[in-house]
Amino acid sequence: MDMKLEVVVVPVSDVDRAKDFYTGLGWRLDADVPTGDDFRVVQMTPPGSPASVIFGTSVTEQAPGSARGLHLIVDDIETAREELRKGGADPGEVFHDAGGVFHHAGTNARVPGPAPERGSYGSFLSFSDPDGNGWLLQEITTRLPGRLDPATTAFSSADDLASALRRAAAAHGEHEARTGAEDPDWPDWYARYMVSEQAGTEPPT
Repeated sequence: MDMKLEVVVVPVSDVDRAKDFYTGLGWRLDADVPTGDDFRVVQMTPPGSPASVIFGTSVTEQAPGSARGLHLIVDDIETAREELRKGGADPGEVFHDAGGVFHHAGTNARVPGPAPERGSYGSFLSFSDPDGNGWLLQEITTRLPGRLDPATTAFSSADDLASALRRAAAAHGEHEARTGAEDPDWPDWYARYMVSEQAGTEPPT
């Protein structure tokens, strides 16, 4: 049976302030349902995300601002940082971890700048909402093998698809340079590359 992560509850002290903040970041408002003065549910979804967040009044016993380690995945962390800044957040600088695998808790072992050679999974930045709930952006451009079903290829938005096409185009240009010939079957090559990138399998050569 599939079990899909659908919603994460974020504890906030001022519902309207949180709603304004996340709206400013371009998040989609899915619902804002009050059922009296003591219960209100707001659901919002980050651009391109299959999962949403819920906050509101009497929806969690967690202390406002106590959420940590909420991850958002992007394929260009520098561009995402600029969008956050323009949206009213105050993102930190891009960093990678000294251990090179994930990131330590808090700010321990942070090394300024993106991961060496901009390695997939290795670059991060952090920001907080007005209550102090802590978010992290992680740059992923190529998935590790087995992380996605190779029979399923999906793109969460037009921008996501466009980014994948640009990466395929760049890789295909290198392919044509290696072969020394124009590839008339480039749509097939693009398709194989984009599927392999999502599934973490060996790309076409």
